[in-house]
Amino acid sequence: MAENTFPIYNVDAIVNFYRTEVLTGQEAKHFTNSDLTPTPKPEAVQTLYMRVLHLLYRFRPECHFMVPPVDNLQYPEYHEGATALMSVYMRQFLPVCMVYDFSLNDLLTPKKQRTLTILSAIMNFVHFRNQRMVVILFLCCQRADLERLQTYTRANLEMEKKIQMLTTIPPEQQAEADELAAEVAELHATNMHELQENVLNENIAEWKTKIAEKSQKLAQVKVDISSLKEEIGKLKSQIVESPEELKSQMEKMRENVRIIKNSIKEADERVVELQNMVQNTTHAEAEIQQMYNLLQDLESSMNTTKQRQEEYQELTIQHEKVQKELKNLCMEEGQLKRSLAMKLDKESKQSIRRRMKKEMKEQHIQDCDQIHLKREEMANKIQEISRETQQLKAKTQNLRDIGSKETEKAQVQAPPECLLHSSLEDLHRRIEMQTMDLKKDVVKMSANF
Repeated sequence: MAENTFPIYNVDAIVNFYRTEVLTGQEAKHFTNSDLTPTPKPEAVQTLYMRVLHLLYRFRPECHFMVPPVDNLQYPEYHEGATALMSVYMRQFLPVCMVYDFSLNDLLTPKKQRTLTILSAIMNFVHFRNQRMVVILFLCCQRADLERLQTYTRANLEMEKKIQMLTTIPPEQQAEADELAAEVAELHATNMHELQENVLNENIAEWKTKIAEKSQKLAQVKVDISSLKEEIGKLKSQIVESPEELKSQMEKMRENVRIIKNSIKEADERVVELQNMVQNTTHAEAEIQQMYNLLQDLESSMNTTKQRQEEYQELTIQHEKVQKELKNLCMEEGQLKRSLAMKLDKESKQSIRRRMKKEMKEQHIQDCDQIHLKREEMANKIQEISRETQQLKAKTQNLRDIGSKETEKAQVQAPPECLLHSSLEDLHRRIEMQTMDLKKDVVKMSANF
């Protein structure tokens, strides 16, 4: 916990975050800074942890009592909720938040700095989770849009193919189709004229009927007025009316006349408006025909643009394929260059090794020649030494023969025997010394050889 990979927030920031994002209802209202400082309350901290688990993993508070405890406690029934929280937090959640040393004391007797670091770690994880959820939703929307676009493009292509199949006329039926198209155009023109005339006649007939009805009503009103006038004259002759009543009746009659005149004017204005509307409809139909032609031109241009787009896409695909092939060829060229360089290095090394072997062989041959020469010299020396030894052996044999003869003479002559005996012993000693020296020389020569 000394080196954290997440920022440690202030108490105010932590309280605002948990009140807005985690807690709800009365818990958010009652959660304040005093629950965390100066000494955090265990109940508030445990409720925070429980609500975080419910927010992130849908781990409801009633499920905490079904989680088995991790630590071997003496009385586990006293710590059911706390041990469940500790097991869930220590095993699954807090290692994700980069907190690996969560213990039971952090729930039962929490400390200020410790709880602030744990809450800031959870806060950092929640921020990261929200950002990732936004990115994933955006990607999902993009995927859905792409799938829809693909389906729509496929449907458009299929419909275009169908339209082409339906619009394409075989050459055998082309003349009949042209004749039918001309007849259809003539019928369409005649129908349009007839429809326009029929519509105008219908409108005129409707307005004539309306005008006739209104004229009938006016005639009835006039008849009523004349009858009323006659009745008024009769009544005037019978009854002397007050001038006020006469004035009121006259005003009412004037108002009725004004209303009738206004209705007649409105009918005339309506007829004029209908005539203007008929003229406007004709102009609108002409404009609609122009717009229809423009739309047909736009459809043809859109089809051409679609074809060009398809050609452009095909060209881009071909260009990408060519670029990939070029990249592959460049890679193969680099690999071939490397292999050639490796082969050249191997060949150079092999040539160097061959040269070294040749030099070693030449040196070996020279050494062998020198050894053969030395062997020949040593053989010559050994032959000379063997000759000398043979000569010495012959001399020694002669000397022995002479010594034996002299001993015989000495036996004959007694006084000089002592002198001869001593001289013979000296000769034998010298001969032995020479033979020993020759043997040593032969051993040395053999060792050198």
